[in-house]
Amino acid sequence: MSKREQKLRQLVFPGKNKLAERMGAALVGMGVLHFVAPAPFDGIIPPELPGSPRAYTYGSGVAEVAIGAAMLAPSTRRHAGLASVLLFIGVYPGNINMVRMFKDKPLPYRVAAWGRLPLQFPMIWAGWKVWKA
Repeated sequence: MSKREQKLRQLVFPGKNKLAERMGAALVGMGVLHFVAPAPFDGIIPPELPGSPRAYTYGSGVAEVAIGAAMLAPSTRRHAGLASVLLFIGVYPGNINMVRMFKDKPLPYRVAAWGRLPLQFPMIWAGWKVWKA
């Protein structure tokens, strides 16, 4: 296997620590965005849920920051992997709602909304992999 192929393989299939570190950093970053720019997140909260969309936005932001930070710490990494699986399953209704809300939007918006749905599954798998490591 060439060096280039090895680098590509490591990028696509990182070691268990690299995967956890990447996921942890991504979760912390996205969690912070829930506080810095909450309006887009508020907009995809299903209106059928009770309470304020902002409360759900902030709650999921806190969960993402906490799980991401826990994933970065080796001593809490495995539990954070399981927590990330539950988080990604828990926010899936928001992604489905985004598809529903964007049905009358221009094509790029609809493509982005539909594209988010299958992307949750590799994230769930990655969280599971960190949990089982």
